[in-house]
Formats: sequence, C-alpha cells, structure tokens
Amino acid sequence: MRLESSEDVRINAAAGVAGVALPARTPSGLKRLTQEQIVLITTLVLAGIFAVLVPGFATVQNILTLLNSIAVLGILSLGAAIVIIGRGLDISQVASLAIGAAMAAVVMQAGGSIPWAICCGFAVSLAIGLVNGLVIAFIEVPPLFATLATNLLMFGLAQIFIVGSTLLVYVPKSAASFLALGRNVAGVPIPVLIFLGLALIVHLFLSRTRIGRFIYAHGDNPEAARLSGIPTRPLTVLEYSLCAVIGYLAGLVLMATLSSIDTQIVMGTEIFNVILVAVLGGVSLVGGRGSVLSVIAGGLLIGVMLNGMTLLNLGNDTQNIFRGLVLLAAIVGDNLLHPRDEETARHGD
Repeated sequence: MRLESSEDVRINAAAGVAGVALPARTPSGLKRLTQEQIVLITTLVLAGIFAVLVPGFATVQNILTLLNSIAVLGILSLGAAIVIIGRGLDISQVASLAIGAAMAAVVMQAGGSIPWAICCGFAVSLAIGLVNGLVIAFIEVPPLFATLATNLLMFGLAQIFIVGSTLLVYVPKSAASFLALGRNVAGVPIPVLIFLGLALIVHLFLSRTRIGRFIYAHGDNPEAARLSGIPTRPLTVLEYSLCAVIGYLAGLVLMATLSSIDTQIVMGTEIFNVILVAVLGGVSLVGGRGSVLSVIAGGLLIGVMLNGMTLLNLGNDTQNIFRGLVLLAAIVGDNLLHPRDEETARHGD
C-alpha cells in the first residue's frame, strides 16, 4: 500500500466530507512534484554529497545509527502532524513524552509491574492531551498559548509530585523486558521498527477512516466542517489527546534506549525539531495539508543533515543555526505555497 501525498489526502478528505466523487487523475498531474517528493530528492542529493565528502557516512552502521537517531523524533512528528493538519499546534507534546515516561519509571522503581507502570504513565500523558483539547476547543484559548501554559504547568507539577528535584529518572535493571525496546532485532534498531509500524497505523487512520477525513476537513476549513455536521470541538479534543499519547509512546522508546528519562527535555528545543520535521516535509501550518509521507521525508532530511554535520565535527551552536535557518525557510515556503485568505484565516488567529 503506497503512502499518499498530502495533496491526494487533502482532496480525498474534502471529497469524502462533501460526498463528491473524485474525477480521474490526468496524466499531467503525475508530472508535478509534491513537496514531499522535492524533500526526498533533496535528501538523496545531500546524502550523496556526504557519502563522497564525509568518511564513514555511507557505512551500514552509520545508516542504522542515523535511522535510530530520528526514530523518536519521527514518532513525535507523527503526533504533531495530526494536530497541525487539524490547524492546531502543541508545544506541550514533549511534556507528554518526558512526564509520562518519568511517571512510568517512578512506578517501576517503586516495585510496580511494567504493565501497571505503563498504564500510569499513559494516564498522565492522556490527561495532558485532554486538558489541551478541552481548553482549546471549549474555552477557545489559542493553541500556542494554551499548550505553552500546559507545558510549564505540567513540568512544575512533575517536579513536585513525580520526580522531585532529581529531574533525571532511571529505569530499574529489574525491568529488563522493558529495556529490550531499545535494542536491535536482526541488526535493526527496535525504535526504527516501532516508528515504521506507527507510521503505517497513522497513515491508515488519516487516509482510510472517517475521523481521519474529518481531521483534514477541520483543518482545511473549520467553519465549513462545523456547518457540515462535523463535531469540531470533540474532534479537537481527540486530536490533542492523540498527539499526547503518541508523544508518550516516543517517551517510552527514548527511555528504553537510554535506560533513563531526563525531564529537563521539557524546557529544551526538541519541540522545534518536531515542528521542523513536519513543516519541512509538507504538513502545512495553515491546516488541512500533509501526510505521513511528509513526516518521513522531513525526518530523513533532518537526520541526514544532522548526521553529516556531526561527522564533520560541527558544534551544537552551528547545528542550531542550520536548523533555525531551515525551519525559517520551511515556514516562509509554507506561507508562500499555502497563503491564508480571509475565510480560512478566521479560525485560530
């Protein structure tokens, strides 16, 4: 089953909501390159340059390391894509990652079973998503401010009630079956397999289910979606809840890989990497556009770029400059490709 381009999914979603049969594709439409395809071509070109100029880049071990390094980022971006396609933004997703995973680790340290610990962490992360969704959908607080406030609030509560002043929480060695999530299977890192499996699930959800089509319609034109009978407020709550839960899954994968979780990541710049991957790949901040292929394309480009710069011994400051420039270029390009008109800009500004 092929992954559809963002334009394919957006058109199918709009047609599904309106009950209109789609016309057959014209051959000329195949000649147009989508943003995802452009990003993938750029990735191949950049990888070819690094393979020639950077010793050790083209080795199997480095490629597996590269894929493993973007697995958690890719999982986060899948969750963020759902919210962004629905014309939202979740700054608190990393809080769902870190605080939910920390809760699970604390329960394991206290002697709780692994399933019980995972359920406790899931409840915390789901609560974050529900709070975001309810505040945004029913109180109508702009997503940026609502999720930023939730991010700070949950980090403070976690310091008081979950992790204390240590901030860094370790997984006990007795949880060996959980730590196995960070290992390899036949030489392939398990986090990469989890990312690919989740990518397939999210793809099927967005492109093959009625709720997925509703999310596209919600992002494309919220007012029209509401008038057509789509329950946009509960849908918003669902979008942010899914984003938080997927963020929690990324937290479990990260914690299994490192055998610990540092809750200070909540106050770091990881969320900007997530937005960078999504927007760069073709998930439009305007809403209603993007797909799982967008996340894969953006993740591969960022992974190749950062891996190459690391092998070139470029410092973190230099890498941050490049990431900032790429993010700015992606946002400007998204604005030029998908300008807002008066009707579509009415919601969320």
